[in-house]
Amino acid sequence: MNATDYLIAGSSHAALEAISAIRLHDPAASLTVLTRDRHLPYSPTLLPYVVSGRSAPGKVTLRRDAFFAEQRVRLQREATVASVRPEANTVELEDGTRWQYGKLLLATGAAPSVPPIAGLDSVRSYRLRTLDDSLALREAIGSARRAVVLGAGLIGMHAAENLSAAGVAVTVIEPRDQVLPSYFDAEAAGQIERSFTAHGVVFRFGRTAVSVAPDGEGCRLTLDDGAELEADLLLVATGVRAEFGYLAGSGIATGRGILVDATMRTSAKAVWAAGDVAEAPAFPGPGTAVAGILPEAVAQGRTAGMAMAGDAALTPYRGSVPRNTYCFFGQSAVSVGNGIAGEPPDGAEIVIRRDPAAGSYWRIAFHADRLLGLAAVNLTVDAGILSELILRQVDLGAVRRRFIDQPCETGRMLMSRLWR
Repeated sequence: MNATDYLIAGSSHAALEAISAIRLHDPAASLTVLTRDRHLPYSPTLLPYVVSGRSAPGKVTLRRDAFFAEQRVRLQREATVASVRPEANTVELEDGTRWQYGKLLLATGAAPSVPPIAGLDSVRSYRLRTLDDSLALREAIGSARRAVVLGAGLIGMHAAENLSAAGVAVTVIEPRDQVLPSYFDAEAAGQIERSFTAHGVVFRFGRTAVSVAPDGEGCRLTLDDGAELEADLLLVATGVRAEFGYLAGSGIATGRGILVDATMRTSAKAVWAAGDVAEAPAFPGPGTAVAGILPEAVAQGRTAGMAMAGDAALTPYRGSVPRNTYCFFGQSAVSVGNGIAGEPPDGAEIVIRRDPAAGSYWRIAFHADRLLGLAAVNLTVDAGILSELILRQVDLGAVRRRFIDQPCETGRMLMSRLWR
């Protein structure tokens, strides 16, 4: 049996941040990273740019072999975790290899959520979650004429843009009544949608695919209203789910993800979790959330690594704040915090501003002069600063009107004072 002081399952942002945190406090202990991928660590957020050709596959790599050598880390690729036995401090891989660990970090990320569509497994369909997925999709685009994208979330919209730019006729199927429903209200979403329709993308809102069947070199989809669509490229972008099926029988508590406390520790001794697989405290609480975004993966990985190494400088994880930035057809959109999509929370005050000349729209949610969230289209804002204003619950009463009119400049002014 192999043995290591620290064992990390996963190799993306949370895992890499944990490595750095561990090595700052414990430079000598043995440290092993297991990744199911065949590639060096890469950023999933850059995969749409691989599909579009704007970024070469090698450009999305987060760390080279030299990093692991310098940090005295053993990186084992194509190593998929099959089971965890915390009572014995062991992990077993799909190939039967077993590892004994002193401390374990689960940073296994998320996997595409596949909808229950009859016949889906009988046709070729694509996902966009791994580097291999992006390479396969890029190759398929080259010969596609008609594409159907299932889902109008971030992945689906990125894919629709890339397909449209390649001259493919694109139809997007979305069960809800707007694009990006988790991030923007109807007006902001409508503005984004119009940019896509101007480039020929067709949306079918309020619809789902109920079946799909092979049709020559492509496939034929049937929607819930009986309509049929032909496609020679089918992309499934209906969301993701935390990847923790290997915990069956482990006794480690799970919900939508692996449940962790503010130090990212799970219910099992000597086991932590971070990144897209973790269900951590949400801000402002109570409650938990699977954050699923890069900044939170970095913060969680750092917290987990410090906790695992026993670093006295550890501060508890503050909780997740939703944060997404999105660029499309030369335009931009940002969504940070809560109260900016769907029904606002109780007690929230919503303020909306528009600048038709600039094509800008922004919506701000306050609670007692403290920022809950902000969403904007074609307005320059700093998502990191907005997150800090939310997390620190900064009272904006004295600068409220200025913040409403100029959220970027005012936010930077406030944070320049707070960070001194």
